[in-house]
Amino acid sequence: MPSTALKTLLAAALLGLPAALPASLPAAAAEVKIGMITTLTGGGSHLGIDVRDGFELALAEAGRDDVTLIVKDDARKPDLAKQLSDEMIQREGVDILTGIIWSNLAMAVVPPAVRQGVFYLSPNAGPSALAGKLCHENYFNVAWQNNDLHAAMGGHMKDAGLAKPFILAPNYPAGTDALTGFKSTYGEAVAGEVYTKLGQKDYAAEIAQIRASGADSVYFFLPGGMGIAFMKQYAASGVELPVYGPAFSFDEIILKAVGDAALGVKNTSQWAYDLDVPANVAFVAAFRETYGRTPTLYASQGYDTARLILAALDKAHPDDADAFRAALEAAEFESTRGKFRFNSNHHPIQDIHVREVVAGEGGPTNRLVGVAIADRADDFAAECRL
Repeated sequence: MPSTALKTLLAAALLGLPAALPASLPAAAAEVKIGMITTLTGGGSHLGIDVRDGFELALAEAGRDDVTLIVKDDARKPDLAKQLSDEMIQREGVDILTGIIWSNLAMAVVPPAVRQGVFYLSPNAGPSALAGKLCHENYFNVAWQNNDLHAAMGGHMKDAGLAKPFILAPNYPAGTDALTGFKSTYGEAVAGEVYTKLGQKDYAAEIAQIRASGADSVYFFLPGGMGIAFMKQYAASGVELPVYGPAFSFDEIILKAVGDAALGVKNTSQWAYDLDVPANVAFVAAFRETYGRTPTLYASQGYDTARLILAALDKAHPDDADAFRAALEAAEFESTRGKFRFNSNHHPIQDIHVREVVAGEGGPTNRLVGVAIADRADDFAAECRL
């Protein structure tokens, strides 16, 4: 993996960018410290690695020396994530926190962090509580609210005439949000609904339930290694019901591990690497050149989060909290998704797309199909008192 310095040189060379401060910034701009707490080891580590790499690529392209990024591994442990957050705020003096992948870790870290005056920008986890009753003026989500991609697929499957889906997800905040989101557009009449253990690897019992349920399709949210294990076991089981899911279960890393068993699966995402948006075309090319792989949606989220922060820093320093907050709310940056704006609860209003897993030169890959829901706003903004 390239060092930060090498990544800076590669990105600058690729895009023809000078390794210097933008003209809009004064040469003696006050330093900004950003703390990134993310999952870099253990199950699901590729999610955190891609968020980090996308974020660092955006910093390298900007070529500015007034931003310091401190990266720590939470190992997917809530207590450790909370400890790292406290250390970064109290010892390191960070102005901004970011990076968390898992919603149970976000619930442990975000509320106490923002109460201490730190800004938190989520590049991934979007639990419903933080979008609604526990929203905060210093909390922004740059990815989505947890329900969004699932709600998009619920509507898509209903429109496709599927009458008896079997749905399953892990038993943690993002999992309960997932199936709630799916049913918000599909309805409650499903063939079966199961919550699995977070980190589970053996799905024989769940597959037996699917086989016996009379379902006509399967919808699952199992990110990281959970999805890999499920799809391999499902393909070997002989159950031939069509499979649907969110992008979290079918990113490019997971597809490499699952192989041809994923062909034909449709999944929803706010981003696709083949989305024809100028900022996205440049991002995908730069990411491939720098890291030697195709980015996942997590990389795009990390990249967009950094670009939003940088655009806001062009207007204000986090020390001027009101001005910096207003700059974040304006969201004046070029997103890899194209259209991007914040709702009143600081969560995105954006298009959610359908992708299909198809055969590619290097194995299965995602191909953009179309828009599932345009200008999706999450279901919890009305509960937020901002």
